[in-house]
Amino acid sequence: MEQTILTASKNYPELDGYLWQNHFKTVLLVCDSSLPLLEISKYFDEAEQRLSVKFVKFQDFEPNPQYESVVEGVKAFHQNHCDSIIAVGGGSAMDVAKCIKLYSNMDPACHYLQQEIVPNTVELLAIPTTAGTGSEATRYAVIYLNGEKQSIADESCIPHTVLFDASALKTLPEYQKKSTMMDALCHGIESYWSVNSTEESQSFSKQAIGMILECKDSFLKNEDSGNESMLKAAYIAGKAINITQTTAGHAMCYKLTSLYGISHGHGAALCVAKLWPYMVQNSLKCIDLRGEGYLNHIFHQIALSMGCPTVEGGIQFFCNLLNELKLDAPNAQASDFSLLSRSVNPVRLKNNPVRLDSKAINALYHEILDRKEDSK
Repeated sequence: MEQTILTASKNYPELDGYLWQNHFKTVLLVCDSSLPLLEISKYFDEAEQRLSVKFVKFQDFEPNPQYESVVEGVKAFHQNHCDSIIAVGGGSAMDVAKCIKLYSNMDPACHYLQQEIVPNTVELLAIPTTAGTGSEATRYAVIYLNGEKQSIADESCIPHTVLFDASALKTLPEYQKKSTMMDALCHGIESYWSVNSTEESQSFSKQAIGMILECKDSFLKNEDSGNESMLKAAYIAGKAINITQTTAGHAMCYKLTSLYGISHGHGAALCVAKLWPYMVQNSLKCIDLRGEGYLNHIFHQIALSMGCPTVEGGIQFFCNLLNELKLDAPNAQASDFSLLSRSVNPVRLKNNPVRLDSKAINALYHEILDRKEDSK
């Protein structure tokens, strides 16, 4: 699906045009708690009277959104006779909005996760307030049911329109800026080496990695130009992931996030920093049908995208970046490793170019958390 990309300017005339052109009357505004802190919040407050458009705010969800929250969102969509959806926020707001769109034409008397998805024409506009998840570019959404992660994937949940608003990144805490940037970088890297990669996805990966590193300093200084470039880089990395899906780096990071309370991007970066050298050392276990030689070539291409002439240099560059950002490994207990190893989704490992068994995963977690393995 071809998306429409808008870039915000002062007073958001782009949004005026979008709303006028589509003749919307009642919009479900799916937003997280950051909205009152953003410049765009004032726009929505004033647009109701100025444009005769009603915005129904839906904020009843948590950072790891529950299925029940999506159900309430679908109810709000119908009870208020909404004709479109706008999502303003990070990955969670995007995921909730995507699922509300997907489920809006389903039978509310039956469990949505057990029904077949039928595409609909409900318009979805995404306004990302972090530069990392790339959710505004993908067909994926994540929600939780009874504590279990549910991955939803369907082309029809990709937002029709994306608005890049650099001012939305101004209020991000420093830690979130660092970790979301690393999430986008890991998307670029993992997509590059995924067994599902294509020439198109690798082009997106290369472009995203280069853009992220080029605008990194400006972004971390909270400059407008850096914020705008990082939004676009994260989006491009999302387009790569939309083709390939993530690999073991992301599969292994989810439990780190919930167990230690670190951000998703922080966890993913810790995993990629150890996964990459492991795969280089164990390239004989390559499961990519294009072969070991091809995989080693891709590792080299990733390093070149970082401005490093060798794979070893690329790995060192990535690790140095983690140290520079002070994204350290959390403190782990010996009892954590069994739990961590059991948490890895084997489906995600099918996308990883090097075979990982339970012993390798356990050893990697010890490397990631900087603890020696217990003697057998």
